[in-house]
Amino acid sequence: MDNKIKELRQTQNLTQQQLADKVGVRRETIVFLEQGKYNPSLKLASDVAKALGSHVEAVFYLDK
Repeated sequence: MDNKIKELRQTQNLTQQQLADKVGVRRETIVFLEQGKYNPSLKLASDVAKALGSHVEAVFYLDK
């Protein structure tokens, strides 16, 4: 699974820490998500998308 977290976060001028605070996770979780080293639960994916003002499908997608 791939994602657009970093791009969306940067367009909103959010740091990884700020996004982590909005979602309620550690900054390291955001780092691992952005690097594709961690596949989030549906709840976490939904929370990240909501914090970024987007839909889950627009943030996360299958790498083909």
